[in-house]
Amino acid sequence: MAAYTTIDNPELYFQVKTYTGNGSTNAITLDGSEDMQPDLVWIKNRSNAASHAIQDSVRGNDKTIRSNNTGVEYDNSFFTSFDSDGFTLTSDETDANDDGHTLVAWCWKAGTTSGITSTGADITSSAYSFNTTSKFGIGIYTGNGTNPAEITHACAGGTAIPEFILTKCRDFDGREGVVYHEQNTSAPETEHLELEATTGTQDTAWSWNDTKPTAVYFTVQSNSANNKSGTLYVSYSWRGVQGFSKFGAYTGNGNADGTFVYTGFRPAFVLNKRTNSTANWVIHDNKRTTFNVCNAYLKPNTTAADTDDSGRYVDLLSNGFKWRGTDTETNDSGSTYIYAAFAEAPFVNSEGVPCNAR
Repeated sequence: MAAYTTIDNPELYFQVKTYTGNGSTNAITLDGSEDMQPDLVWIKNRSNAASHAIQDSVRGNDKTIRSNNTGVEYDNSFFTSFDSDGFTLTSDETDANDDGHTLVAWCWKAGTTSGITSTGADITSSAYSFNTTSKFGIGIYTGNGTNPAEITHACAGGTAIPEFILTKCRDFDGREGVVYHEQNTSAPETEHLELEATTGTQDTAWSWNDTKPTAVYFTVQSNSANNKSGTLYVSYSWRGVQGFSKFGAYTGNGNADGTFVYTGFRPAFVLNKRTNSTANWVIHDNKRTTFNVCNAYLKPNTTAADTDDSGRYVDLLSNGFKWRGTDTETNDSGSTYIYAAFAEAPFVNSEGVPCNAR
């Protein structure tokens, strides 16, 4: 039997929400059994080609970054507030509230804004929000251009070694979003992926200084992507929690009876990326397709709308996910992939009782 989880209700910390834009004031209420005030909201227009729009409570509700390009953060007028049970939009904005268009929002809760551990770091986040239960953190910092530099990551308030880190330059155009993943290679601290690009794993020292993150900080070298002197950055960091989140890797089998990946929970969200060659990032979730097979997918590195492609079909199961397609972006024979998954429900709850299968 699977190990017990520490989170019986994942909807307290992560939820997926689908909604329809109205081009005006639009209070989006999350669908979970209990209210959740999100601190990170990632929105994508499903019915139209449009950029991904990412907001967080640390930078402020009026600041947006993109996953699909290297552009700087911009001031928005469409995202007005993070609410106790969702968020509020206003105006006819293509990316987030276009009238009559269908959209999806992926939402994470942090919530604690004081008490971060920063001992030993060269750069401490100037503002942050974290959650010690879900082991998630948001931090903003200013680069100092030194080589190397240790930067607080805010994962669980500086008490957990992150397995997944996304950093994004906020005010220097043309810089990639740098991704660390614990299962990227056998030495992930020597590699990075780029969120807006199709490129596979890149072996670079500047991204993480060939140094594994600690419970307090990640280490980088002097560079414009995540440590240019005087430049603003944001970092999002997570560590896996039994029954709630998992950051792993798998090898494709090139078969329609595809690779099964055990997570220990029924996924609400799966992000994956091929690492050994060029491929798009791919996102499936439990709200755009509410039954198996899960056929609707979005690509964080492009503006493309929802796509239905049998080559990328997947089953979201009670204890993991199983590919039902043979596309090279998800299940190429012998190819390697990383993933980030968040739960709809744990396979076994904190009392050791199996949860209902899908």
